[in-house]
Amino acid sequence: MVRPLGLPFDPIERAGQTWEKRFGPASSMRAATSVFRVQQILLARFDDALRPHALTFARYEVLVLLTFSRTGELPLKVIGSRLMVHPTSVTNAIDRLVAAGYVRRRPNPDDGRGVLACITEDGRQVVTAATSALTDLDFGLADVPEDERTALFDILRRVRMGAGDVDENTGPD
Repeated sequence: MVRPLGLPFDPIERAGQTWEKRFGPASSMRAATSVFRVQQILLARFDDALRPHALTFARYEVLVLLTFSRTGELPLKVIGSRLMVHPTSVTNAIDRLVAAGYVRRRPNPDDGRGVLACITEDGRQVVTAATSALTDLDFGLADVPEDERTALFDILRRVRMGAGDVDENTGPD
């Protein structure tokens, strides 16, 4: 279980106060820093929930992505692109998943140099169990009411759209 730090003060609020004295308005800094802090907290919660399944959240994401694909397999470069991670990180995750028996590699028939990652039946079973652990945890957001989760998604989506994360001319797929 993730142990709370139990700090005697909110470090982001304290930084915001200092920021305002030295640089001016701090609302953007507070919000952005809070997003990073929450990311760290959520990843720690996810890793705790996934540890019994011998997964990290990064490896879990790869497995879920493979289960979402029509054929249960994807090129490594597509995995990296969809998860926004460096090719080396994809290779490392795939290596670990292959070693665990959750994924197998095969040459990509459409790309002579490419490799496909294919989820195995054991991989599908561990995704089901791991997903249950994360949903039981409400993906770490149990402290946030449902309507606020929707609002939070909408706010963060605006940031993603503003950064060009998704082509706004495409549909929901």
